[in-house]
Amino acid sequence: MSAPTVLTCGDPSGIGPEIAAKAWARGERFLWLGDPRHLPAGTDWRELREGEAPADGPLAVLRHDFPAAAPPGQPDPANARAVVAAIERAVRLVQAGKAGAICTAPIHKKALKDGAGFAFPGHTEFLAHLAGVERVVMMLACPGLRVVPATIHIPLAEVPRSLTPALLEETIRITGAGLVRDFGLARPRIAVAGLNPHAGEGGAMGREELDWMAPLVARLAVEGMAIRGPLPADTMFHAAARAGYDVAVCAYHDQALIPIKTIDFAGGVNVTLGLPFVRTSPDHGTAFDIAGRGVADPSSLIAALRMAREMAAARGI
Repeated sequence: MSAPTVLTCGDPSGIGPEIAAKAWARGERFLWLGDPRHLPAGTDWRELREGEAPADGPLAVLRHDFPAAAPPGQPDPANARAVVAAIERAVRLVQAGKAGAICTAPIHKKALKDGAGFAFPGHTEFLAHLAGVERVVMMLACPGLRVVPATIHIPLAEVPRSLTPALLEETIRITGAGLVRDFGLARPRIAVAGLNPHAGEGGAMGREELDWMAPLVARLAVEGMAIRGPLPADTMFHAAARAGYDVAVCAYHDQALIPIKTIDFAGGVNVTLGLPFVRTSPDHGTAFDIAGRGVADPSSLIAALRMAREMAAARGI
């Protein structure tokens, strides 16, 4: 049997515990790492030890006690250090071979900053730090589309100076290597979106495409990559266009995330490429506004758990 996926609890006042219980009820099997007090009332659970594999029956719990209760929708900074420690423990488990992959439920960065002095922009950067990796890539994936934003959580005004040739090249290389290793694509087809409208329209709407993006793409193609671009982003995401590539590398956050959330809002998965272990996450936040009401949709978490297993299998884990 392959090593199981460990699912971290995320912020326990969000929908993470609820969607974990729902995913288990729908047949997913994983190790839930968290405080069982935070699971929805009536959840049938069984405590496992590290190294034990989940089986049918009650929800498999790797118990990780928190100092405080977790009222739905009310994040408590008192729990922040335990949230961080759960992520750290998950990384130790996967590094020790006691788990095959990590799937992370959403965290609340302000609560972590207030309660634990959390200095990272998010999960992705913290996991890279724990793994000792300088640069990783965020990919969002659903059955119909994979997208990678080269720049992520920065103001739009900062994108032109942040999107450097070195950054874009590194993003493309990590993306290509990740699709080979984690998705079994021997020669991934990569489409690169332009920065400007109409990919600059020959310099009339910006010169980045002419001055350095096109030469970079051409050089990588000469090396043997299956790569095209820079392409006008407004014509890259209809069905016929998507059939021509395996991943779209985009210039900035919304250029990548708007199309995938339009195509599959509930089923998108956040994947971190470039780590020495597999990590996925549902493509949504803590949803404090609906936490505890029993209405949270587990579709994205289920997709993330399944993708984690598939990626681990591609690595032979």
